[in-house]
Amino acid sequence: MSSSIPSKMKAWIYNEYGGPLKLVSDVAVPEVNDDQVLIKVVAAALNPVDFKRRLGKFKAIDSPPPTVPGYDVAGVVVKVGSQVKSLKEGDEVYGDINENSLEQPKRFGSLAEYTAVEERLLALKPKNLDFVQAASLPVAIETAYGGLEKAGFSAGKSILVLGGAGGVGSLVIQLAKQVFGASKVAATSSTRKLEFLKSLGADLAIDYTKEKFEHLPEKFDVVYDAVGQGDRAVKAVKKGGSVVVIAGAATPPSFYFGLTSNGEILKKLNPFLESGKVKPVLDPKAPYPFDKVNEAFAYLETERATGKVVIFPINP
Repeated sequence: MSSSIPSKMKAWIYNEYGGPLKLVSDVAVPEVNDDQVLIKVVAAALNPVDFKRRLGKFKAIDSPPPTVPGYDVAGVVVKVGSQVKSLKEGDEVYGDINENSLEQPKRFGSLAEYTAVEERLLALKPKNLDFVQAASLPVAIETAYGGLEKAGFSAGKSILVLGGAGGVGSLVIQLAKQVFGASKVAATSSTRKLEFLKSLGADLAIDYTKEKFEHLPEKFDVVYDAVGQGDRAVKAVKKGGSVVVIAGAATPPSFYFGLTSNGEILKKLNPFLESGKVKPVLDPKAPYPFDKVNEAFAYLETERATGKVVIFPINP
């Protein structure tokens, strides 16, 4: 099968921070290290980290451009490195290709026809999900799960999710309820997304355009801030509780949670995905075709997306 892998591929590239993102057709297909597999990419998802990286927000620790962006991937294994243990050619997989989101992420990301990824960052795609749904999950679901775990969230506790309709927030609501056994899930969104929050399992949907969550008489064991309102978030947590912050500054008792990609989390959550207890959430505008990546980024940057923005199909 590896004989059919071309030497060149189409990929989206920017050559400098803040520079244009262009679709180029003669990019070298990445080499595969011993612990990696080569994935023929079917779908990829965009995350806020992609545009922050492109703007040079963490250039001191980034791998330098030219860069093919993209963290989330779903596709088919077409080649395996010599040390790969469980994956084989033909396997349908998904994952976040960058072990550390901010420190030296790969220069050849998932917005390309092929990408090389360490086996330990991947899991087999849940059987009931298509590639678009699978691509939408890794960064968001691993961030949601990891933040809840680090906050010591457990059965019987209550949680407030700030930004419940977004890529991460929509999964925090579901995981808190279905995986961790929350006693109560409250979440914030704009007026038109309140019913959507309830459909995900929120017991209390708070319209942030009409009320301030920190003025609620009720306080929560954990507040998961997916939007960057840390100074207000700390006012909504019970004494001794935790505030998870994934955007903006964290002041005690909040802590900042940065993702370390790990395929084991996906494997652990696959049964919840396959049973339908936890569902991927795709923005109604998605998927965007592979030639419309700039439009997809522009939409993501409005911060109005519901769930995830996915690019598909990447390989014809």
